[in-house]
Amino acid sequence: MTEKSLKQKIAARFQRKARIRAKLSGDAIKPRVSVFRSNRYIYAQAIDDTKGITLASFNGKSHNARSNKEGAANAGKIFAALLKEKKIEEIVFDRNGYLYHGVVAAFADALRENAIKL
Repeated sequence: MTEKSLKQKIAARFQRKARIRAKLSGDAIKPRVSVFRSNRYIYAQAIDDTKGITLASFNGKSHNARSNKEGAANAGKIFAALLKEKKIEEIVFDRNGYLYHGVVAAFADALRENAIKL
């Protein structure tokens, strides 16, 4: 991938991210769950946008949750348990500019399977 096409790809993701983020907002009762995936790991955090604080976070590197469908499913299961500890049962899902496909979809499906309403 050339440098120019890589910059265009990143810029397109940030445009999608801004467009999505303008429509979503979370609060203490129904926080926004933002997902980030790198080439190796997957990360997630539940955010209360009214106060600007993170309510719960998941670090894929510390749990060895790789950025593939199986790792995302395990990450979703662990993150759902963290949300249940904080008594959060309903969320707003922020895909962070990524297409709702593959790893991101597997993470969201794992949250749904573990009784978190999206």
